[in-house]
Amino acid sequence: MDLADLTTLRLGGPARRYVVADSESTLVDAIQVADAAGEPVLLVAGGSNLVVADVGFDGTVVQVTSHGIDVDADMCSGAMVTVAAGEPWDAFVEHAVQEGWVGIEALSGIPGSVGATPIQNVGAYGQEVADSIATVRVYDRRERAVRTLAAADCGFAYRHSRFKAEPNRYVVLTVAFQLRLGDLGAPVAYAELARALAVDVGERAPLVAVREAVLALRRNKAMVLDAADHDTWSAGSFFTNPMLSREQADALPADAPRFTQPDGTVKTSAAWLIDQAGFAKGHRAGPVGLSTRHVLALTNRGGATTSDLLDLARQVRAGVETAYGIVLENEPVLVGCSL
Repeated sequence: MDLADLTTLRLGGPARRYVVADSESTLVDAIQVADAAGEPVLLVAGGSNLVVADVGFDGTVVQVTSHGIDVDADMCSGAMVTVAAGEPWDAFVEHAVQEGWVGIEALSGIPGSVGATPIQNVGAYGQEVADSIATVRVYDRRERAVRTLAAADCGFAYRHSRFKAEPNRYVVLTVAFQLRLGDLGAPVAYAELARALAVDVGERAPLVAVREAVLALRRNKAMVLDAADHDTWSAGSFFTNPMLSREQADALPADAPRFTQPDGTVKTSAAWLIDQAGFAKGHRAGPVGLSTRHVLALTNRGGATTSDLLDLARQVRAGVETAYGIVLENEPVLVGCSL
């Protein structure tokens, strides 16, 4: 099995061994067998956040396809929804909107699986999954036991978590979300989304309208998967928005985006930095390039290799560092390769 067949970038070489885990028990069994043999393990579900080397993966690739959604809901406490790791994320969000479960509607259109969302603390348009996660149930490979971690113990931060910090320790089995009940979404926290909904930031809009608006915004940026559209042959945003010290932020041009964080750091826009450093939408480097609609997406235009993509990533990162002294950090997980 080539990893190119399992990733949204359509890049990556072969796996030495490939296992489909369609249940929690088969997932844990596959991990235990590989660990007992001392064999490296790569978990894949939607494959939307992976950049895999052209040589592939010299170990066991486990494709997580477990399914199941269990609900405990009442009008007082809302809905406690426990979801299997292999459930497709956007299908779950759509289901939540249909059921009147409030809190993840702005995360519509994000590819990948439910089990991957706490690892990256997936976020968009003013929401993060950490806002709604109650617990994450995992198989702890170090302790060789199934554990349930409360959200407070998951180390959630911007695009980060305890699971990302210890990438070879935890295997997500299920995620439990605490969601409010209602017809209106959570207060809109993102200016672009507020404009699309014709509301002010902090106001609320119908759940269905929020989902439709987010999907429209993402499609306009080629961030909704479409096999016929090479702009979507990507791993989503390739670089995270930098978190800067006040001194670093002050050194940027006056028109650079700045968003002061609760801890005193300042977030700026990776997209702005890339564009201002001379890498416009549609910038090409042979068979790879920036999306024609979103400079944060590095795309496979067809016939590319992972090496091609990484060369472009290095070019963009070096250009931003030369122009602004800021080193961009990759958001996707790099497997068998590095920048």
